[in-house]
Amino acid sequence: MTFGDEWAQLVSEGRQRQSTGMRLNQLEPGSGGTGGAAGKDLVVRQDDLGAVGHEAFVLHGDLHKKADIVGAGADRNGEGSTARAAREFADRNLTMGSELYTTLSVWDTQVKTVLQMCAHISNHLDYSKKLHANDDAAIAASLRGRDGTAMPVSEISTYVR
Repeated sequence: MTFGDEWAQLVSEGRQRQSTGMRLNQLEPGSGGTGGAAGKDLVVRQDDLGAVGHEAFVLHGDLHKKADIVGAGADRNGEGSTARAAREFADRNLTMGSELYTTLSVWDTQVKTVLQMCAHISNHLDYSKKLHANDDAAIAASLRGRDGTAMPVSEISTYVR
């Protein structure tokens, strides 16, 4: 068999394998999914949002206090004990000094990133909780009858169809 024959055979086999088609971002037929009997809607309650937001707030506070090795043991000049040790090593021409400065810098950057993420999560969930509470109040107010009583479900169903 020549190279040309082998190549033609490989191309033919490749085309046969592709005949099934490629499916991106979809489920196998009949495997459920959104809208099907197997699919479930995402339900988030305001208490859940508040609890996650509170935990992010607590984590932010704890992390800010306990993970700050840059400022830990700060002297009257504001230099932390790890930075002082790095400076002392560097002053004695030890390579470890510059490496310790690098480690301290990377650690500080990563801790600040995590602190920002915790603050963002906490603020966003607090905002979401308030926003959805206001939405719920507006919807409840709009679903009242003329006399101020709650609209019955049978009445609501007439608008959905």
